[in-house]
Amino acid sequence: MTSDDGKATFWEHLDILRGAIVRTIALWSVFSIIAFVFKEQLFDFVLAPKSPDFVAYGVINGLCARFGVETLSDFHVELINTGLAQQFLIHLKTALCAGVVVVAPFALYQIFSFVSPALYSRERRYFKRVIVSSYLMFVIGVALSYYVIFPLTFRFLGTYQVAADVVNLISLESYMSTLIMMSLCMGILFELPVLAWLLAKMGFVSASLMSRYRKHAIVVILIVAAVITPTSDIFTLMLVSVPIWLLYEISALMVRRVQTNQQ
Repeated sequence: MTSDDGKATFWEHLDILRGAIVRTIALWSVFSIIAFVFKEQLFDFVLAPKSPDFVAYGVINGLCARFGVETLSDFHVELINTGLAQQFLIHLKTALCAGVVVVAPFALYQIFSFVSPALYSRERRYFKRVIVSSYLMFVIGVALSYYVIFPLTFRFLGTYQVAADVVNLISLESYMSTLIMMSLCMGILFELPVLAWLLAKMGFVSASLMSRYRKHAIVVILIVAAVITPTSDIFTLMLVSVPIWLLYEISALMVRRVQTNQQ
């Protein structure tokens, strides 16, 4: 039933939203089941950073050799399981997370389809840009964490010893929770340009403000990079801090562009 002015009623909107949620959950379930079935391929990918043959270590060693910096040494870290049902639960959680990653573009499309009829054409265009750019930046942040930040952090902490007779036994649960936490943090951190664009559109951030606090931002970035990758070499610190600094500079450029277009 529609209202007298031809617009959909509250219950019709609710029914459309329910349909979008059901379709998203159904597709998420399908991809999660597929990921669960292909356990070997799933965990070959998830556990790859613990191997000394991981692609990131080869690339970093190549860069170190080119610039005359000491290369990374080989290492070996064993993962253990400490709970009776822990491996099954981790398998299930990992499959569900993989399903979320795959179905996320469809879920965002469903959100856009539900909201877009209530928006003007200009607002619809902005909303689409925000959704697409937010997802892409999140994926880039997660990829940086998986291929660079987490491997270096795992290599350092997994081989760190206070004494030679104290052996590291890293649990699978600790490995997975650290991987997910760092990937999530980097994905959120990479939303900075999108957030800066939105704040500039609303008039809360200006290019002069970001320029004034650039030195403060660089100090904070170096501290964050040092915390994320607690290694002792400056090369690794720069490898992490430079992309985050570039994010800040890109955000400043986007804010300046928004202000120019608004004038």
